[in-house]
Amino acid sequence: MNYKEKIGQKENPLTLKTPPLTSEYSMHVDEKEGKEILVCTVGKTILHYDIRCLSDLHAMLNKRGDWMELGSKDEKQDTKEDTVEHWGRSSDNPVGGWYGLKKNFRGRFGMYIPPLMEALGLAEVTHDKRGNKMKAK
Repeated sequence: MNYKEKIGQKENPLTLKTPPLTSEYSMHVDEKEGKEILVCTVGKTILHYDIRCLSDLHAMLNKRGDWMELGSKDEKQDTKEDTVEHWGRSSDNPVGGWYGLKKNFRGRFGMYIPPLMEALGLAEVTHDKRGNKMKAK
């Protein structure tokens, strides 16, 4: 899939809402050190994620075949096992660790990647106040 076209670039980012639908943020594709990355802008905070996370997370959720809790946490907080956030930084995932690329801003994978996957038609995401989940489409 050509993510640049669907997600946009710096000049025309995709605007999304967090799973509880309480905050807006934007996502676009950029290049860093010759590799495509996802750039997530939340207010003045900028996070970077390996773009590969989209296909890897989709494949894992397809294999799982059921809902998975998001479990979003900041980088320095411990994650709950069997959550999207935990998987996004686990040594057992396809990249063997963090999909977040920016030191001290590598967390919140479970907050910002699921709505993007929903917008791309790759996943379903619940939109409750707390305890949101996702599954592959």
